[in-house]
Amino acid sequence: MKRKCFLAGGILLLLVLGAGVWLYQLSVPDSDATQLKLTGNVDVREVAVAFRRSDRIARLLVDAGDQVQEGDLLAKLDTQSLELELEKAQAEERAQESALEKAENGVRPEERTRLVAQVKSAQAAADYAQSVFARRQELYAVDGVSRQDLEGAQADRDAKAAALQEAKAALLEAENGTRAEDLSEARAKLEASQKEVARLAYEISQCELRAPASGVIRARLLEAGDMASASNPVFKLSPMGKKWVRVYVKETDLPRIYEGQQASIHIDSLPEPLTGQVGYISETAEFTPKNVQTEELRTALVYEVRVYVEDRDNVLRLGMPATVTIDV
Repeated sequence: MKRKCFLAGGILLLLVLGAGVWLYQLSVPDSDATQLKLTGNVDVREVAVAFRRSDRIARLLVDAGDQVQEGDLLAKLDTQSLELELEKAQAEERAQESALEKAENGVRPEERTRLVAQVKSAQAAADYAQSVFARRQELYAVDGVSRQDLEGAQADRDAKAAALQEAKAALLEAENGTRAEDLSEARAKLEASQKEVARLAYEISQCELRAPASGVIRARLLEAGDMASASNPVFKLSPMGKKWVRVYVKETDLPRIYEGQQASIHIDSLPEPLTGQVGYISETAEFTPKNVQTEELRTALVYEVRVYVEDRDNVLRLGMPATVTIDV
């Protein structure tokens, strides 16, 4: 019995010593190693592409997996109501243009001739009414007419004189042209109409969803007939350009890498590795993320490192596992 206990204690001691040696080796960098091997996942930028205004989607022109260029039309909203408003605003703009043109040009020659004729007619009527009143005054002095007839002739004379003054004022206003205040008002009304037309045209342009950058459509989130809004993206777009592999380096290996250092990225689905370079090294240590499968203890402190790579053939996908090797 004692022999069995002694044997078990010896085996346990050997296991403890072996674990200690293994942990020590992990904490001390291998100075003879010429290559650092790291495991991580591909990360890419994604843009949530949404309409600026809210309305019903009329058409979707691309699908998931399509490659698009910056400015390409992706989708359109229903613009019927906005187009009707724009037509109304354009009609009002034309009316204000005509009003301003009339105010700037003043009275036409034909209109002035008509006003002159009105003045002459009013002058003749006033002269005749004055002569009638004068005769009634003479007759009234010899009891030839009644007081009522005299007062009637006087009222007619005053009315004809007022009509003459009104005709002369209209002619004078036409000859002087439009007042500066009226011209300013007409110009302001035209400018307001033009601004409204421009606003509606801009609103209609916002009903076209265009690619903010060249890239690949990763997801199509809505369909034709759905209601779109600024907070409800229609597509997820992965812009073209550099992608990166996010890896984690333990503190003892940190002095062996630096920004700009060349690296090889190995993907299971590719026969040949991709070439990249270290582009970012975190300043802050963190615990190893659970989704990173490393040979080190999960409780070890590590630093995030991004290895950037040009993916011209668009073979890398978000979350794809990758192995990075760096010659040190």
